[in-house]
Amino acid sequence: MANKNQEYTEQYADYAMEQMRRYGIPASVTLAQGILESSNGQSRLAQNENNHFGIKATPEWIAEGGRYSLYSDDKPNEKFCSYDSVGDSYEHHSRFLKENNRYARCFSLSPDDYKGWTLGLEKAGYATGGHYADSLQRIIEQNGLQKYDRQVMQEMEAQGKRFGVEENPLREAGNAVDYSFPVEREEFLFITSPFGTRQDPLDSTKQQMHKGVDIRCKADAVLATESGGKVVAVNQNKNTPGGKSLTVEYARTDGSKVQCTYMHLKEISVKVGDTVQAGGRLGTSGNTGTRTTGEHLHFGVKNIYADGTKRDIDPAAYLAEIAQKGHIKLQMLHNGNDLLVKYKAAEDTVPEKNLSPDGWMKKLLSSEDSGVGISGCNDPIVEMAMTAFASLMLLATQIDNREEEEQKTAISAAMDLRTIDLKPLLPNMKNCDLTIGENGKAILKADNGELHVSRELTASELNRLSATLNNGTLTEEAKQMRVTGMLNTVILSEAASQNFEQGMTRQQGQTENLRR
Repeated sequence: MANKNQEYTEQYADYAMEQMRRYGIPASVTLAQGILESSNGQSRLAQNENNHFGIKATPEWIAEGGRYSLYSDDKPNEKFCSYDSVGDSYEHHSRFLKENNRYARCFSLSPDDYKGWTLGLEKAGYATGGHYADSLQRIIEQNGLQKYDRQVMQEMEAQGKRFGVEENPLREAGNAVDYSFPVEREEFLFITSPFGTRQDPLDSTKQQMHKGVDIRCKADAVLATESGGKVVAVNQNKNTPGGKSLTVEYARTDGSKVQCTYMHLKEISVKVGDTVQAGGRLGTSGNTGTRTTGEHLHFGVKNIYADGTKRDIDPAAYLAEIAQKGHIKLQMLHNGNDLLVKYKAAEDTVPEKNLSPDGWMKKLLSSEDSGVGISGCNDPIVEMAMTAFASLMLLATQIDNREEEEQKTAISAAMDLRTIDLKPLLPNMKNCDLTIGENGKAILKADNGELHVSRELTASELNRLSATLNNGTLTEEAKQMRVTGMLNTVILSEAASQNFEQGMTRQQGQTENLRR
């Protein structure tokens, strides 16, 4: 049961946290109620009607056009609310509590007082069974759901926001969101692989047709692009080529259809038959599937014409249309070039300013799509690591007088993999690279065929490296020589340390043999 609880929590925690921001209802309580009332999302009511909280249809709900279905509960053939999506169920649950005077005392409590809230729900008669508060508290404490309350409280305090609907509007069609990109960004989507023929990422000897675009993600919510779409396919098998995936279909007035497919997801929040709205959450990006080399969202678009003919199209063409209709100012950047430009209407096209490799690198590092993923960190060591990474990356890509496009390609690859190939600086090595880990640590790895080194750079080494790389009085040649010397020193010192340790180990072994 605990595993099922965890699976449910991972899938719907974002929904519960959103409701906490909007209404001040503890996310832990919402999740616990969802787990209990829907049997971890497996009840008939949850599966068939997306109703996770057992809410019955009132005359007001029916009068406003709300759908319902008949189920036997306390009485036979009772009317229960039916929702287009699980997100709608979470929103209606919050409004049900907020607008019902029976629960008014709960809203006088702190948003992180889960015990007070559970007792208040029980006293107000949310459930007819006994020990309702105890059951909810047990679910919360056994699964550590309080952490979501703390996370939202800290976030709201840091942002100076108050709990309430007006201050924290829900992102849905009812709030004038008519169109959306498949993931939310402030400036641009970082495209690691565009539509078209490419080298097979799993077999460099082969060429393949890439029927979509790969968007760099990190546990991002993946979003519906239009309103009124229907989920027509869901694959929960992570061991298939595309991993966990789903397809949403949008009908056109001329009888044609557009299908948008999302692959390699960590989790899926919708099921076949659900209606989706623009900007609505469909799931979370991940790295599932047998044909993936790292976390990203594969986003594909297929046109199905009125005569039944099907054709895979460049998602950039579709998203250019979406951007124009929804007045979305985002770009889709691949190696510093906006993939949307060639598909935009002439009157909507702004002459593209070509980014230099240096400009492309700075744009990536300063954005939320940063492949390094540590921008905005206040840790001085991490900041030094980032500075060294950025400067080294540019230096390494400039060697051998590469063309600007080659430099931007190399920068994109480095940002995506969080790894810089340093062989141009150390050609005597078979392999040499610097990797920025998830914790922001800089790891230098080197291999000359006999020597294998892997070591975290110290704060002092990072400081010297950054100082050299950012010294405006030095020529590029002088920087290369000094950096090469520093890196060789690190490698040789680590090699000497390894040899010493091996020698001591051998000596200790010999001593033990003599004792025997």
